[in-house]
Amino acid sequence: MSLKTVVAAAFRHLRKERLQKVEFIYYISIDRKWMNKDQAALLLERARDEGLITMVEGAWVPAFDPAEVEIPLGFKPSADVLEKHDPVERLVGEIAHKAGADTKSIYAEMNRIISDSFLGNLMPEAAVVILARRYQVPFGKYRAELLDQLIEHSTEKTE
Repeated sequence: MSLKTVVAAAFRHLRKERLQKVEFIYYISIDRKWMNKDQAALLLERARDEGLITMVEGAWVPAFDPAEVEIPLGFKPSADVLEKHDPVERLVGEIAHKAGADTKSIYAEMNRIISDSFLGNLMPEAAVVILARRYQVPFGKYRAELLDQLIEHSTEKTE
């Protein structure tokens, strides 16, 4: 299940529009027993990093409507919600969603751009930005992470 589902569950089940950090951690770790306190704190950081929640006047507020998220009966998040996913992977997911396609076809299109248009001289981070522009998907929230990865890859190749 997605990180968004976990965040929505906390706000909906506690019936609050704003949560303090301790309330969120209490809900995840003690009330639901989904994970320990440290993991719940990490989950909160991941939700912030992915733009799912924002700090407003000292409390966390969802950046989406939790009522619109389907929370399955008996929902329990898996450990993969704590893993930070690659920004290319997340942006490809958003592009696929907007285009109404599967991620496999978006990756194929990205690889065609790299090989056909740039003769293999383009990094995936740049190719996914081209695709985001093509499908009119905003990519600003990924810009810093993509740039960091580009710099990291370029230094690896020169060493």
